[in-house]
Amino acid sequence: MPKQKEHYVNNKDFLTALVEYKTAVKNCEESGEPKPQVSSYIGECFIKIATHLSYKPNFINYMFRDEMISDGVENCIQYIDNFDPEKSSNPFAYFTQIIYYAFLRRIQKEKRQLDIKNKIVSKSGYDIVFDVDKGLLTGYDSDYNTIKDNILSKTQNS
Repeated sequence: MPKQKEHYVNNKDFLTALVEYKTAVKNCEESGEPKPQVSSYIGECFIKIATHLSYKPNFINYMFRDEMISDGVENCIQYIDNFDPEKSSNPFAYFTQIIYYAFLRRIQKEKRQLDIKNKIVSKSGYDIVFDVDKGLLTGYDSDYNTIKDNILSKTQNS
């Protein structure tokens, strides 16, 4: 029988690390100490999950993949206390969902920013934004007009 490929995050070790972290948080709360720092292993798991999820076909072509990964890890840290090992023994799935929805939120933010930029360009006038010396435009008139047309069509459709 061929050896099975090992996953990039070992779910059992990840669960054990999360249980240890939650125990440490509980002990700190009881003693009145500040909340402990998340272990580097848990942080690495968050980064691995987010990075591998960003390679899925529906996320791979975005220019802001790094921001998506950062948002995913940030949300995992933010919601780490909501994970309950008594309800679920699959932290990989739990945090993958958190990262997935963080990716979707980042995509929506970036789309809104792009719409705002396009409206600013169309309202301020293309000549102000695309101020280019006529001598430099030689041979590039079609690129200039294509950009103008794309922005114009996007702003008219919305």
